[in-house]
Amino acid sequence: MNKALRHVSVVGLVMFALLFGSTSYVQFFAAQSLSEHELNNRTIIDELSRERGPILVDGTPVAYSVPTDSTYEFQRTYGADNLPAEQYAGLTGYFSVVSGASGLERTENGLLSGSDDALFYDKVRSIFTGEQPMGAAVELTIDPAAQNAAWQGLGDQKGAVAAIDPKTGRVLAMVSTPGWDPNALASHDSEQAQSAYSSLIDDPDNPAYNRAIGGNLYPPGSTFKIITAAAALETGDYTKDSELEGPAELDLPETSATIRNSGGGSCGAGDSVTLQQSLVVSCNTSFAQLGMDVGDDALEEQARKFGFGQDLSIPLPVTPSSFPGDLNAPQTAQSALGQFEVRATPLQMAMVSAGVANDGVVMTPQLIDNVRNSRTLDSISELKPQEFSRAVSSDSAGQLTDMMVEQVNSGTGQVAQISGAEVGAKTGTAQHAEGAAPHAWFTSFATSDDDQEVAVAVVVESGGSAGSEASGARVAGPIAKQVMEAVING
Repeated sequence: MNKALRHVSVVGLVMFALLFGSTSYVQFFAAQSLSEHELNNRTIIDELSRERGPILVDGTPVAYSVPTDSTYEFQRTYGADNLPAEQYAGLTGYFSVVSGASGLERTENGLLSGSDDALFYDKVRSIFTGEQPMGAAVELTIDPAAQNAAWQGLGDQKGAVAAIDPKTGRVLAMVSTPGWDPNALASHDSEQAQSAYSSLIDDPDNPAYNRAIGGNLYPPGSTFKIITAAAALETGDYTKDSELEGPAELDLPETSATIRNSGGGSCGAGDSVTLQQSLVVSCNTSFAQLGMDVGDDALEEQARKFGFGQDLSIPLPVTPSSFPGDLNAPQTAQSALGQFEVRATPLQMAMVSAGVANDGVVMTPQLIDNVRNSRTLDSISELKPQEFSRAVSSDSAGQLTDMMVEQVNSGTGQVAQISGAEVGAKTGTAQHAEGAAPHAWFTSFATSDDDQEVAVAVVVESGGSAGSEASGARVAGPIAKQVMEAVING
């Protein structure tokens, strides 16, 4: 009998210890992670009982909270006059009672909800006043004129635009199409919010992807030739005036395959062309051979210096662009043209042009200009420009600038010419699937007479409205020009 009682006592003590341990773990160790989990609707309900801070563009809220008579007290609302919710959805994301949060609503939740330690004194004040703490106001770096130019330029085509200030890294425009409306997901009606979320996720056009920084990345096509040229210049064995072979057709080693130029002919008189002229006419054969001569390791390292393969948060997470490793000679030749398994975001290719325009230095892209206390308007934090990397030397940057400017002056980038500004560019037409129309690319920079600067990258999926007749200059170039003009003439 005593033995049985002892067994019962031991089992009871063990069960008590396990219960005590599990509750202690939940209360003291896992409490914060569980509270912040995106599927914890109790946290969202609690946050909707107080005023969430606005997300501002040029002083105008594109996401803000409106008092209601419902259980949740505040309704999250998106968009404003001349600032459509669909145009900014890729940035703001949504805040939903059903599906949690996305975009800046998620990454900046601590500030917007008022729970961040930066708002500690405001929280202490609310204890004594009895007022609910307010979230902070988050001001974006976006130039609304540039954002609208990108949005209007893309229209009903699928694609993306990214524009940044080369000197500071400020993101001046970031548009992804098709757009979508976060207001339906922010509904307090759970069934309506769930239906809107399901429609967004199930849409075959994938509007939930911010194509400028994520989703299924794109082969950059000939825009990558900037990086190939940079790798060559950085060896010290080449200048923009170096002579390259530019035949109509290049036999690839180790295979029966060949590479041809888009026009079908050679790139220069006597099959010879300078590095600068090769970029101006976007010569495939000369750049494929140049890539093999420089080597895949040098191409990969140069791509990394511009940002490929590196984690980046703006603070929206950016999917790293990629350059493949362990390449054979034919794969290296194709990669030098931005094909094979090279993949990039529009933001990445804007960083490439920005680095060239900024004397070889790439600045870290940043989307938040200022965070302010919503009550006092005191600044909590401000954007501080940060150097991301020195991608190329000052001398190489100067030569690349000359090459890209010449493409606009006399080459395939002439569509981007802007009166009163120096413009440099590189076009791209990227093959991506058997029988599919190519993606149209354009990356560029512009500097006005009064030193206003902007770097832009545009991609239009599968040729957009031009289909198989698309080219970077024809489809993406005019969009880039509109965005650059909006910045330098603003």
